[in-house]
Amino acid sequence: MRKKRLNKIWLTCLGFSLCILCSAVFAPFTYIVAQPDEKSNEPNKYIDSPSNVHSSYHAFAKPVVLIDVGHGGVDGGTSHKGILEKDINLAIAQKLYLILRSQGYPAVLNRDKDYALSDDNRWLQSKSRHLKDLAQRKSLTEQLPTALVVSLHVNWSKRAEKRGPIVLYQDEGSSYLLAERIQHSLNRLFCMNRKTVYGKPFYLLNKIQQPAVIVETGFISNEQDRAMLSEDRGQKSIAEAIAAGIIAHLTAW
Repeated sequence: MRKKRLNKIWLTCLGFSLCILCSAVFAPFTYIVAQPDEKSNEPNKYIDSPSNVHSSYHAFAKPVVLIDVGHGGVDGGTSHKGILEKDINLAIAQKLYLILRSQGYPAVLNRDKDYALSDDNRWLQSKSRHLKDLAQRKSLTEQLPTALVVSLHVNWSKRAEKRGPIVLYQDEGSSYLLAERIQHSLNRLFCMNRKTVYGKPFYLLNKIQQPAVIVETGFISNEQDRAMLSEDRGQKSIAEAIAAGIIAHLTAW
């Protein structure tokens, strides 16, 4: 009887010893399997979770040129006999986007169709559609790695003879230099000698942290400007001039 009890105790001790030995041998392998495989193409659910909204991952390897397409949707901007600013802005923006991308410069449009950006803004507690629109435009510069912002618009004046492009800049050196380069390029196209303007009262120029400019591409109230702004060839020429100014700025450093 005593011998059987000793055998039972011995077998129990042996079992415990084997368990400890197995844990020591196989634990490292269990740890390795549990870690993400560096060569795996499977997403890591702990990193790529939608709840991780502050992830530093971006789809762009380099900072982008953000093309801000003025107005859109219910906000048509200025107009003349059925010609709407929002449509001109989008047409020039799309051409500018293609030119920059073809030259190897990463660019982004904040709208590629006719809709109001205020519709995307569900986070700002404001009844002002205009303020929600502007805040949404600013927000995108914070969500993307943005090198600079070029906001496209069309001008209007009571004086029909007033014409030509005007580029407005922030109270910031890089913004001023960018504006000067785009203005110089557009002046050659329009055969004018327009000066850049400090855009002190403009929301985007005050709120955006990155170098930003507003490009008033011409006066829709002027017959000569309007012809260029509303025709495909003229829009392409304007887009090429703006692109030349942007590229000159980006390659100057």
